[in-house]
Amino acid sequence: MSKTKNILISGGSGGIGRAIARRVIEDGYSVINLDQVPPKELLASETFHRVDLTDAKATQGLIVDLLKTTSILRLVNNAGIIRPGALEDVSLDDFNAVMDLNLKAPMLLAQSLMPAMRTAQFGRIINIASRAALGKEERTAYAASKAGLLGMTRTWALEMAHFGITVNAIGPGPIATELFTLGNHPDHPKTKKIIANIPVKRMGEPEDVAHAVALFLDDRASFITGQVLYVCGGITVGLSNAA
Repeated sequence: MSKTKNILISGGSGGIGRAIARRVIEDGYSVINLDQVPPKELLASETFHRVDLTDAKATQGLIVDLLKTTSILRLVNNAGIIRPGALEDVSLDDFNAVMDLNLKAPMLLAQSLMPAMRTAQFGRIINIASRAALGKEERTAYAASKAGLLGMTRTWALEMAHFGITVNAIGPGPIATELFTLGNHPDHPKTKKIIANIPVKRMGEPEDVAHAVALFLDDRASFITGQVLYVCGGITVGLSNAA
């Protein structure tokens, strides 16, 4: 059994990250939220640290400081950006920005926390990937980063299994975050088409993803590692263009 109930969540101030923070606190955990933007209101058992996760030195320095006083054996790599564009429109700046946050930051956070997890012979790492890892138009950089995150998930799972550390990934499909709803009004034909192509006939909610994360975080999930759970309403079963 684990010795601590602290969970480090990257990008925990809004959207899916916020839902994860709320859910795990309801489950009795404490949240350490790393984000560039503070949450509108701190939750009970939440601490917030402002950091640019694409700044390797700042990120590593913050983790070193946190570990001086706090035991952290659970990590949710949630922070990410999209930068959409067709292949011919993808700039190197956009590509690098996506990779820095979506791939490099999760690796740095996992590296920083791994020694403590090894010592404790316990750890939980959950990477928030995306259905886009399977391929999606205008997502060259994003899809590549999320596919890479799945590759790292499987690799880390194999490397860390004998230390009692599990590593799994969640692949959300179309999720009705505030950002999505802002750009996709429920009555818009495009939004209706998205919903029509989802087998369960509704958009996903951030809480749906949070529920899956809670499963992987549990002490009792020690025999589940290297897996990808698609929280997508069924669109990965046979459909490719739902969202």
